[in-house]
Amino acid sequence: MKIIKLGALQKKLLILLLGGVSLGLSANPRRHYWVLKQIGREWNKINTGAIRKAINSLYENHLIDFKESPDGSLKLILNKNGKRKILEYKIEDIKIEIPKKWDLKWRIVVSDIPEELKKAREAVRHHLKRLGFYPLQKSVFVFPYECENELEFITEFYNIRRYVRYIIAEKIDNEFHLKKIFNI
Repeated sequence: MKIIKLGALQKKLLILLLGGVSLGLSANPRRHYWVLKQIGREWNKINTGAIRKAINSLYENHLIDFKESPDGSLKLILNKNGKRKILEYKIEDIKIEIPKKWDLKWRIVVSDIPEELKKAREAVRHHLKRLGFYPLQKSVFVFPYECENELEFITEFYNIRRYVRYIIAEKIDNEFHLKKIFNI
């Protein structure tokens, strides 16, 4: 498998292209406005000479495709490899926002990922630990704050949603120990 290293500008272009995809998939006008605002901000930060080089590199690495419109203009299209690459960058940047006040509920993640998906299982464990989850058992993790969206992103990325359960609990028998671990 060929390893593709991309610069900051190339990553930014891929994200801008994904913004266009998200506009097409969203039916919410507020979300359209927000995405357009973000795209505009990022676009203004890029110089045109650097754009040409970055687009060429993305095309050569098979992350984008070109399509010619009937009017003769070219369209940049984010292909499947490009979408996957964006998700790879995003998964490494994922963070859980910690609220000022704890809602007194525990989030428990239970997984039963089969042996043939061992790499995905190990990757999920790595991400959960990096995000601050505490392992109660080898495939059971606990966290005191809302994290459903982040967990959903991780399980979708590794295509293991059907093997992972998310539980919200009000009490755990070793709660005192967990409160010390999470400083709450």
